[in-house]
Amino acid sequence: MIMVEMDSIHIPVLAAGRGWLAVDKPAGMSVHNAPGEDLCSLVSQGIRQQAELLERIGIYPPGAEGGADVNPVHRLDRETSGVILLATDPEVFRFFSQQFNDRLVQKTYVALVHGCLEAPTGRDGWGMWQWPLSKTAGGRTHPQGPCPRQPSRTKYRVMGHSAHYTLVEIELLTGRTHQIRRHAKLAGHPVVGDARYGSDRAITFLKEHSGFDRLALHAQSLTVKLPGATEQTTIETPKIPDPMRLLFENDRS
Repeated sequence: MIMVEMDSIHIPVLAAGRGWLAVDKPAGMSVHNAPGEDLCSLVSQGIRQQAELLERIGIYPPGAEGGADVNPVHRLDRETSGVILLATDPEVFRFFSQQFNDRLVQKTYVALVHGCLEAPTGRDGWGMWQWPLSKTAGGRTHPQGPCPRQPSRTKYRVMGHSAHYTLVEIELLTGRTHQIRRHAKLAGHPVVGDARYGSDRAITFLKEHSGFDRLALHAQSLTVKLPGATEQTTIETPKIPDPMRLLFENDRS
């Protein structure tokens, strides 16, 4: 796997093509709001050191000065890790953006939530959270946010239980700010490690007793049509992040 490395930060490149690349964003890193330190800045400077990656993307020769103009095609919260699609060419950016605007892209996440979330009773094993949400982010005491609110749909499937947590697969059908985190809170099962919608007491306990200090939400896969393709392709991370996996596996009564 190709790796973009800057200042001892390792960012795996999951897939790449002419004018685009998909990377596995670390938790706690802003996508584009901290110049010089955010994901786009680091990838922009880092990819010019990767001859193989430069050849795939087709930006400029290895060793050229400066960085590539890297832009995110969609959003991913600072606290969330996982797949994010970046474009280095304006035409490719518009090509991908149109698919997101037309809701043709499938986004799948995995999360650890507090408590025992019961599995949906439907035949296919999937349930739906449908609380309407405001455009702006909510808060711990009022996660739906102020009116007016927009229709919001989150599919979920229970993958397993530990003593105190539930591992959940999630498909995002709409794109409201903090949608998964707000819906999980409204369901009574906030995402583990969520400083905005969860419990300060739980966050402190996890840090002190388990060394867990991140949001337990990970963008696992993205299904999208690539330039020149006739069918969609799924780009995914190889595994659940180790801190999430170990917390779940070691959580026993």
